[in-house]
Amino acid sequence: MRPTTRKSRAALVAAASAALLVGSVASAPGAGAVTPDSATAQYDCGVWGPSTAAYFTATQSGSGATITITLSSLTAPLPIQTNSVTSTLVLVKNGWETTEFTGTTNPFTSVGTPFVLGPLSGTVAPGDTLDSYSLGLYSLRMVFFGITINCVAKSSLSPGPFVF
Repeated sequence: MRPTTRKSRAALVAAASAALLVGSVASAPGAGAVTPDSATAQYDCGVWGPSTAAYFTATQSGSGATITITLSSLTAPLPIQTNSVTSTLVLVKNGWETTEFTGTTNPFTSVGTPFVLGPLSGTVAPGDTLDSYSLGLYSLRMVFFGITINCVAKSSLSPGPFVF
């Protein structure tokens, strides 16, 4: 009887281990598990665009994340070369901290075409929430041709916030 008992225990342990493994794999977030993956917010870019809709697209890969921004009513006054705009996006993280996404990545932008910035890079941890940020300071800064454009968030992300 002892061999049967050992086999039964081994089978039971194997079945329990398999069930735990399946449960942990099913609940583990996948790469790029940011939700929602896109959102909109209103920004005030002063004389450049006092009421600008900003469209955000977010992706995640491990602890790295990227955000691409399209500013609908902020258009290029001159042709802007690829990767020539230095951008900083400040977002509120977890309700009270701030985090920055930065980069010098942009597509070629012809005159009159809306600005597209990014993907801008930042760091996130599982469970981080990111939303529009403004305390009267800039939320988005762009520098091109020696010109600095500071924009201030006027609304939260919708739908949002981003959850990583």
